[in-house]
Amino acid sequence: MVMASIGQWNTLEIVDRIDAGLLLDAGDCNILMPNRYIYEGCEIGETADVFVYPDTTDRLIATTERPYAVVGEFASLRCVDLNPTGAFVELGLLKQLLVPYAMQSHELEVGKDYIVRVYLDEKTQRLVGTTKLNKYLNDETTEYVEDQEVDLLIAARTDLGYKAIINHTNWGLLYEDQVFGDLKVGHKVTGYVYMTRPDGKIDLSLHLPAEKKVEALTTQIINELDENGGTLPLSDKSPPEAIYEAFSVSKKTFKRALGSLYKDKLIMIESDKITKL
Repeated sequence: MVMASIGQWNTLEIVDRIDAGLLLDAGDCNILMPNRYIYEGCEIGETADVFVYPDTTDRLIATTERPYAVVGEFASLRCVDLNPTGAFVELGLLKQLLVPYAMQSHELEVGKDYIVRVYLDEKTQRLVGTTKLNKYLNDETTEYVEDQEVDLLIAARTDLGYKAIINHTNWGLLYEDQVFGDLKVGHKVTGYVYMTRPDGKIDLSLHLPAEKKVEALTTQIINELDENGGTLPLSDKSPPEAIYEAFSVSKKTFKRALGSLYKDKLIMIESDKITKL
């Protein structure tokens, strides 16, 4: 039996059409997908990928709107209103997300952005937010390994650099000397595990070491060659813009990767292309 997960993306079968929209089979009930969310290909008997949440009347609805975070995730959300119950923040849906006063680490102010975790209140079955983050994040880990690519949400500025949330599970630290360019609280970036300290705390980097970057790129180039019949219209003579568009790396890094592959007799380099041997 299919059961819809509230506050998550669900793949549900379309079982009926009514004036207000489509009805989707959630196993124990049918959930309305209002007309404004219906897209081409939504037909009875087909499935739809939808986000399920309670609307302003606490009725479950299915939407194709993409929230800034699902249940269990963190995001930088803007406070837009206050009432006696708490603060309301934008979640990217028609309905705003309530952050009750009891779930605020400090009082929220309208117009400011805050790092919020979305959770499902088990009693009311409503989506709720909290800015009390530490209880949901581990300070130490054995899960991550050096040079592992991770998703980061920049959560706070410190004297040492930036605290970041790793893959919605752990705290990590980006030291000041690892940050180049403009980085702000609320930014989502790709990062790497620089090291796991003896106490289990995680140090982060925004860049792989040069040799690791080249190693990863050589694998990517071979994969691209395999997917394109063994040939790519790029070489060590290609303009930097074309290289960056294809692999998001500098020409210098690309040339080092080509040199490594050529040395290992895996490719042939010509003026306008490379070919897998």
